[in-house]
Parts: sequence; structure tokens; C-alpha cells
Amino acid sequence: MSARVLVVDDVLHNVKLLEAKLSSEYFEVLTAMNGIDALEIIEKEQPDIILLDVMMPGMDGFEVCRRLKANPVSAHIPVIMVTALDQPKDRLTGLEAGADDFLTKPIQDLPLFARVRSLVRLKVLMDELRVRNSTGKALSNNGHFESNPSIKLDDAKVLVIEDYERVARRIAGYLEGVTSSIDIDDVSNGAISTENLEQYDLFIISLSLRDVDGLRLCSSIRSNESTRHTPVLILIDDGDEERLIQAMDIGVTDYVNRPIDGNELVVRVKAQIRHKRFADYLRGNMKKNMEMAVTDAVTNLYNRHFLDAHLENIFSPENEKGANVSLLMLDIDLFKLVNDTYGHASGDEVLLEFSKRIFNNLRSIDLAARYGGEEFVVVMPDTDADFALYIAERLRKTISDKPFEISGSAEPISITVSIGVSIVNEGCDTKEKLLSEADKALYKAKESGRNKVCGIKCI
Repeated sequence: MSARVLVVDDVLHNVKLLEAKLSSEYFEVLTAMNGIDALEIIEKEQPDIILLDVMMPGMDGFEVCRRLKANPVSAHIPVIMVTALDQPKDRLTGLEAGADDFLTKPIQDLPLFARVRSLVRLKVLMDELRVRNSTGKALSNNGHFESNPSIKLDDAKVLVIEDYERVARRIAGYLEGVTSSIDIDDVSNGAISTENLEQYDLFIISLSLRDVDGLRLCSSIRSNESTRHTPVLILIDDGDEERLIQAMDIGVTDYVNRPIDGNELVVRVKAQIRHKRFADYLRGNMKKNMEMAVTDAVTNLYNRHFLDAHLENIFSPENEKGANVSLLMLDIDLFKLVNDTYGHASGDEVLLEFSKRIFNNLRSIDLAARYGGEEFVVVMPDTDADFALYIAERLRKTISDKPFEISGSAEPISITVSIGVSIVNEGCDTKEKLLSEADKALYKAKESGRNKVCGIKCI
């Protein structure tokens, strides 16, 4: 996976060395010699990942990282801090500043490439979710979207997979107060026995399990649909580069070297849960936007845009069931009088209740949509004329037999509906003709006195 990497270091030799290493792995490399230049390049070029030296004159790497993460434009760009500092407090300072990882000089090639590729994969995922959110936002005309929402961590759930009880308990102790639940699975039966894995926000997996291959457990989690997007943090022996590379290739999202530093573990756990919950937020927001894009805001039924696409699909050459479709076109009688008498807010109440009654009296395979104004369409696959007329009459009675209660009137008001029915036949074999025939039948029902069903015959 190629990506644009920004290398920031005030020592030219270090810059050239990292540039050569990354270029040999087919990464596109940008460079900066100080923090100010780095911030300008990031604002302009939007790199995929940043390798940031800590010890620089003027503005050190910690401050650069803080500014990056405080800026919504650059907050999503992964940062690997690179330094000769090797004290735990320095690593912790970098991670608390917002860095995604902290590598110590001299940098080993394989861990560097593994971390870069892993973080690039994460950024690609986040970028794609952001793009889809923007698309859904545009389609749904939904202006509400937080690029940097507040993420709660105190109700998060973590599963620790470790067969040394003392180590597992120590990890749980480190995380006490960080999350609401820390469960432990000792894989005593040779596999993960904990149920409902989709409930967890993070898996912590030891690669030093006695009787189970920890990498295989990681692979199993990644291949399961319900846990595919859940972050995995591994515990690995310092210097075990080969297994680290394998883990990153599988899709492990982070690691902590043994012996475990409790402060570092806490910071990494928080970061992974925060990434996961932000991704969940983006997915949920995207789903909501897409639902809004195909749903009518007043009635919660499908809108005309979705109806048109649905009918196009029905009449596509690949769909063999297009020959057995019936269509109902419904129009609320004298609806303008409701708006004029009680107001548009009460009119919306009528539309919503009308939609509920229609929806509740259809089969699961039928599709109801608001066609426009007070007109609605019901598409009924695998339905002949007699059954379509029967359903249409049932819908008519559902509307007329029980008055509608609205806030603009002390007494319930009577509402009726006229319905036109069309079916696919030799002379009506396209979306346009099916809608046109139903519209003609609806007009006939209106002309003959309203509160009627018309199609091949009027009821």
C-alpha cells in the first residue's frame, strides 16, 4: 500500500536516511527540517502519515503533534514520533500529545514499515468513511455532522486474552477506571470461549499463550464479520520483530512490548478505543444519512427518488419477477382543506398517521413510498389484479373507518383516500406505463366520487 509520508527532522542525515528507506518501499516522501515548515506542508499537502522527530529547535515534536491534533484539518493524520529518547516518560508524553506510535532511534526497518502500513490502512479507512459521510450528508441535506465529536471511554468494554492469570490481573489493574468492563479469557479450551464478542471495544491478545497461537486468534477476529472492525492490541516480547510483522499484516492495530509499562498501555488502550468509537460514529452517521437520502422526512416512508430506482430495478432485464407486479397510487381526498382549516403542522400529522396505517397493512415484500404532496405509491411484487384490488380496498377502509386525531382539532377528523390500481400486462410493461395507468385509474376514482378504488374495475 503506497502513501505520502512526511519526514520531519532537523538533522539532514536522518531525513535522507528515512527518505531512502521509505522510497525503497515505494512510499512518496515529503520532508521538513523544522516544526513551522512541517505545519505549513501538512496544511497544504495533507500527507497520509507523519514521521516526527521530537528534539528540534524552536518547536519540538511534542508541540507540533499537539497543534496537529488540535486542528480539525489535520487531526486525523497518523503521527509516529521518532527520537533517541528511550525513557518511558518520553514515550508517554508523545502518546499523550496525540501520537499514534513512538519509535526509538536507531530505527529498525521492519517495525517501521509495519507501523507505517498499519497506520496508513487506518487512515484510508477513516478517509473513506469521511467521504461517504460527506456524500450521505449531501444526499440527505443533513447539515449536522461533527468532524471531531466528543468520544466517551468510561463505558467501553475490553477483553483480555491471556493464560497467565497473574499477568491478566495486572493488565486489568492497569485499566481499572479507564473502562467500565475488563473481562479475561484464558483460552483454556484452545479457543476464545467468551460469547458476544461484538460487544467489546478492544481485544488485548498475548502472543505468549502457552497452548494457543495468538496470531491465529487475531486472524479469527479479523475474519469474523461481527468483530472485523474491533481494534486488536497485542502483547509481544521485545525484539520479536518477525511475529510483529505478521501481526500487522493480519490487521492488528497496535502493540505493547513486554515488560508492560502500565502508563503506556493505558494511553494506547484509550487511543484504540477512541479510534474505534469515532469509526463507529462515522458508520452510524453514514447509515443515518443514507437512510435520510432515501426516506421522506414527514412520513418516514421511502421517497420518490428511491421509488424510481426500485421500479427501474424491477423492470431491468435481469429481474424475472417484473412481469408479476401491481402498483397502487393513493391520493388523500380533499387534503388541501385539512391544511387550510387546521394548518400545515396538523396536515403533517395526518400524513404521518396515514403512512403508518398504510405501512401496517402491507406485506413485508411490498414497498410504500411518498410520491409527492398527498400522493403515495405502493409497489406489490408477485401480485395479480384481484389481490391488488383486494389490498387496495382494505387500505381504503383502513383510512376511512377510523377518524384521525390531530392537535389542531378538538374532535377527530374524517379522512378518505382514492386509489388507482395498475398491473403489468402486454400493454403496460414499463415503469412509466405502470405509473401512468395507475394515475389514470386514480383520476377515475376521484371523478366518480372519491373514497373509491379503481383499476380494471371500480369498487
